Amino acid sequence: MTDRLFVATRKGLFVFDRHPHASPHWLPEAHVHFLGDPVTMVLADPRDGTWHAALNLGHFGVKMRRSHDAGRSWDESPVPAYPPKPVAAADEADAAWSLAQVWALEAAGADQPGVLWAGTIPGGLFHSADGGDSWALVRSLWDRPERREWFGGGYDYPGIHSICIDPRDSRVVTIAVSCGGVWQTRDGGDSWECRASGMIADYMPDERGGDPNIQDVHRMVQCPSNPDVLWAQQHSGIYRSTDAAASWQPLAAQPSSFGFTVAAHPQDANTAWFVPAEKDTCRVPVGAHLVVTRSRDGGASFEPLDHGLPRAPAYDLVYRHGLDVDNSGRRLAMGSTTGALWVSEDGGETWTCLSAHLPPIYCVRFEH
Repeated sequence: MTDRLFVATRKGLFVFDRHPHASPHWLPEAHVHFLGDPVTMVLADPRDGTWHAALNLGHFGVKMRRSHDAGRSWDESPVPAYPPKPVAAADEADAAWSLAQVWALEAAGADQPGVLWAGTIPGGLFHSADGGDSWALVRSLWDRPERREWFGGGYDYPGIHSICIDPRDSRVVTIAVSCGGVWQTRDGGDSWECRASGMIADYMPDERGGDPNIQDVHRMVQCPSNPDVLWAQQHSGIYRSTDAAASWQPLAAQPSSFGFTVAAHPQDANTAWFVPAEKDTCRVPVGAHLVVTRSRDGGASFEPLDHGLPRAPAYDLVYRHGLDVDNSGRRLAMGSTTGALWVSEDGGETWTCLSAHLPPIYCVRFEH
């Protein structure tokens, strides 16, 4: 099991360590980095142990930080940068060609040492071949004409928030865009195919609802032991694919199929966790009752799990990256917009609150 948890928040990066003699095993005091600064994403590269953090400093722009010694020291590293807007894109706003946020960071497998991927707002995917020393916009995706139809889902511009790298072959990368559907490359980014067939957007006119290119996928994850299985929490429902995103099947979930986050069991392709919420503009737990739902039969049924979570009324919302599961499939972490952080050691059956007073939480990640 994993013994380190990263919590990226509106006011810094908090790192919790687990100790077998502590209660409930997690040390109550976190190591704090970048206190006061919004940290939008964090990655601990499992290949070499490097920590990467993305900060959004508002007027001062997006910054990248990197540590090679488990957070004892940090260096500034290059930021993904968009090229100047060409004349041909005169109808696009200047901000559509300017980095607003790093929303996803993922490391390729051992077959591609040094390769990193970054998803950003306004919808650009970036690739690094040297561990973040440099970044290149993936023009094969950015220059596709379909991108001009993408639009923001909660932000003014579209954003890439989910990057799934096939553990069998790092050249196979599947991404999710809000709002721009699901896209996949099988050749390391040279070519791309839109793969959101079967998803329906209920916020669009009927004739456009099934258009794969305008789907608002809130979060997408992949099962490491069976990478052909992916789960997606989409704006209009929950979906599952068993054919590497070639097609998606809707799943009926209670108490709601709306939400933002999903975590997939690393060994059991039939198991995933979600955090339901009221749609569309309310965005609080259904009936002010915070629960995690779990399916263990491929989405045929969902069970609510709330032991140890706050009693109603509770108005915690969990963002896209606010739920994670470790490599064992038993340990989960969940963080909310109200700054509450919970962990479970038994697959979500019971939850323990580590802190109720953190800044609003953007992302929780175990060190894998």
